Amino acid sequence: MTRRQIVVVAAVIVVAAVIVVAAIIVAVVATTGAPRATRTYRWAWWAVSPFTPTGQRNLSFLIRGLIPTLALSAAAFAVSVPIGFGVALTAFGRGRLLPAVNRTYVELLRSVPVLVMILWVYYGLPVSVGLDLNVFAAGVLAMALSDSAFQAEIFRGGIQSIASDQLESALSLGLTRRQTLRYVILPQAIRRILPALGNRFVYMLKISSLVSVIGMQELTRRANELTVIEYRPLEIYSILVLEYLVLVLLASAGVRYIERRLQASYQE
Repeated sequence: MTRRQIVVVAAVIVVAAVIVVAAIIVAVVATTGAPRATRTYRWAWWAVSPFTPTGQRNLSFLIRGLIPTLALSAAAFAVSVPIGFGVALTAFGRGRLLPAVNRTYVELLRSVPVLVMILWVYYGLPVSVGLDLNVFAAGVLAMALSDSAFQAEIFRGGIQSIASDQLESALSLGLTRRQTLRYVILPQAIRRILPALGNRFVYMLKISSLVSVIGMQELTRRANELTVIEYRPLEIYSILVLEYLVLVLLASAGVRYIERRLQASYQE
């Protein structure tokens, strides 16, 4: 058995153990300390079962929220990365002005909760600057602005982790600062910060649920609407948990795959 197979088997065992322990805890609570209403709750999995017409319709309604969730997260991430990289470069500017701009931007945007940023962008921009955005654009802008501050710190740390003697050697060979950044510093820095960038994308997938408060038809919004119709919150939100679990696991596996490819190409 290869090392990868061992890791996969171990992961499956851990997940199964967690599920079993959680089921035992739920069963104990349901039969002992839970209120009477909880003990007599009758699960209605038919509402989300793929083997019943109602379940098929409800599952189809929920699954159609995957594309908006992925599109929202990917777009916000694609916008936040270049903004964060540009803000990170100001930390290395000469003088005091650009580093001060960097610290101000990072500290201000990191201090604002994402939900507050979403509400302000959607409701505040039309009033303050006359910019009326739809729910998708408002969600992308708010998530990108919030995430760009963290991206800036990730890029700054990655660039600073490269030894200064490499910068001096590149400059002594006749490369300009821009060429040194492009051909010497960034390739090494990106390889080092890739896990952190992947974690930020996973985080974007999860916080995309907050955009449901302004009407975005993503996974969480659809689950909320279906709960109002079917009035089966536990069953529907259990499916919602599974949907996010699958998304996060797939995104994490993709990041690890890219990381291995970059590591292999570097060793070659």
